[in-house]
Amino acid sequence: MEKDIFEGLKVLDCASFIAAPAAATVLSDFGADVIKIEPPGSGDPYRNLPNLPGYPASEHNFAWMLEARNKKSIALDLSKPDAQAVLYRLVAEADVFITNFPPGVREKLGLTYDKLAPLNERLIYASFTGYGEKGDEANKPGFDSNAYWARSGLMDLVRADEETTPARSVAGMGDHPCAMAFYSAIVTALYRRERTGKGGHVSTNLMANGVWANGVLAQAKLCGAKFSRRRPREQALNAVTNHYKCKDGRWIILSLLNEERQWPALARCLGREDLITDARFATKADRHARSVELIRVFDEVFATKPLAEWRRLLDGNGLVFGVVGILDDMPTDQQMLDNGVLLPFENDTMLTVNSPIWIDGAKKVQPRKPPGIGEHSDEILRTAGYDEAAIQTLRKSGAVG
Repeated sequence: MEKDIFEGLKVLDCASFIAAPAAATVLSDFGADVIKIEPPGSGDPYRNLPNLPGYPASEHNFAWMLEARNKKSIALDLSKPDAQAVLYRLVAEADVFITNFPPGVREKLGLTYDKLAPLNERLIYASFTGYGEKGDEANKPGFDSNAYWARSGLMDLVRADEETTPARSVAGMGDHPCAMAFYSAIVTALYRRERTGKGGHVSTNLMANGVWANGVLAQAKLCGAKFSRRRPREQALNAVTNHYKCKDGRWIILSLLNEERQWPALARCLGREDLITDARFATKADRHARSVELIRVFDEVFATKPLAEWRRLLDGNGLVFGVVGILDDMPTDQQMLDNGVLLPFENDTMLTVNSPIWIDGAKKVQPRKPPGIGEHSDEILRTAGYDEAAIQTLRKSGAVG
């Protein structure tokens, strides 16, 4: 039987909240053995995210189920020297150490690269921050809502028009793309280790990933480009790349970049063949010059049929468009199910969100439910060479929970 790509890879997830732990989750999806290190008692604060105001009400800890699947948990109070000693023993046998503690906290807890690297020359030390590891803001707390979404300019740009307030992000919207960047940094370092035999320090941060996500317009600004004002939907400059409301209240977005060739097909699909010979919209330049008029025409037409009917017509005519999805669609989205975007937990029918990487010929593990706080503490300590007496001593001291 073919081995998982990362079978035998030992990863220490000494991080909290989303981006950094999610990178460890992707490694676990391909077979890595991931140990979650969290404080005794209440555990990783991220476990409590669904209890915050505004989050969906559920009997399941949905946030924890996604980010902590496949992992084992050991509860260590890293403020105690005995717990740090346990961590150092784990580090000596690990391949990857992941943290998102700010540099100052790492120094206080003895978790800096300079402290851990001498314990294991093959260790990949992966650190994640809000604003980078240099400068005045290196120790500043960062979440994707502020360091990724707001700082990068995305919050200002992704809104209906200049008159509306900046758009709020949704939970984890920046963290999960950042996790993929962090994962790629780790895997790149593992590849370098294969060639050199040496580990090293890799990092990324929310701010850098936010600017990368906004890279096209950021580069335009860096090139001194002049920007036009952001127009309301009804005044968009191109009607065939705009979004429209259907009869049932659902929305659809056209993406006809090959406009000259597809314009006649679109007009016929909409039941408005008269538009093909309408002098107002005869050429691409005409349609752009009169985009406001054409948007009004399209608004009237799309309002006559529900989304399902428009999907059938647009697909049937080979026209490029997208459905403005809603969460209610997701559990039964057949395309997502067919492609493994959603898949069930092991021994369960409940679905989870897959990591967005597939490698031909390499299987991914069936997702396993996340651990309880310190669920595997004894198992991990025994594997690290601690006997029962030593384990009980660690428990009594409060170093291990």
